[in-house]
Amino acid sequence: MPSEAHSSASPRKRHALELFADLPGTYDRMGAMLSFGQDPRWRRALLDAIDPRPGMRILDVATGTGLVAFGLAGRGATVIGLDQSEQMLAGARRRLAARSDLAARLSFVAGEAERLPFADGDFDALTFTYLLRYVDDRAATMRELARVVKPHGPIGMVEFAVPRPAALRALWRVHTRVGLPLVGRLISPAWLEVGRFLGPNIEQLYAEEPDLAALWRGAGIDRVHERRMSFGAGLIMSGVKERDGQRSP
Repeated sequence: MPSEAHSSASPRKRHALELFADLPGTYDRMGAMLSFGQDPRWRRALLDAIDPRPGMRILDVATGTGLVAFGLAGRGATVIGLDQSEQMLAGARRRLAARSDLAARLSFVAGEAERLPFADGDFDALTFTYLLRYVDDRAATMRELARVVKPHGPIGMVEFAVPRPAALRALWRVHTRVGLPLVGRLISPAWLEVGRFLGPNIEQLYAEEPDLAALWRGAGIDRVHERRMSFGAGLIMSGVKERDGQRSP
């Protein structure tokens, strides 16, 4: 029987929920494999861009099994990881149960990026990972993410990207159209579906949103910086929330 979150979600979000519902146990390992081992590097780069410190309160949206949240907490911040998938959150909480050193400053809650259950300016910083491909109104979602961050607070994301040089883009398409499904087939039928889905889904994001930096600036985020990694297959984007709608100097 579908959960309330499944039944009320849009087709795009419902597909994502169903696609990843049974994968938390292998999600981290396969995420690294599908990115040719680059996913952990991208997440570390995100942490460096945000520069978490003791005393900071940070929200990690689309936390999944909590990899970024654990990294933030490991650098001393107090972190809340939020995800719409109860299955993913269960995996994150199992990992937390084995990390008593982080229990006092790391927690996980269910929620949606489009309707965050927090007050304006509730956090010193915010991160999100592989989120924008799964929301219907990206501009509204970015505004909602920025809403809960204090003025001048950093915001950062990790996302897959499409390499810009034609030769690299052609190799990337072979990897995503042929390589990913083959890797997925070796693991399970569920991962085969993820392998088939991922490449077209990534390309769709950049076809619909060719200028992600403009999307961020439209949400009141300034000093937007894009860092492409791994020959352009990974994107780290970061910026700073404006103060009272005014751009930072």
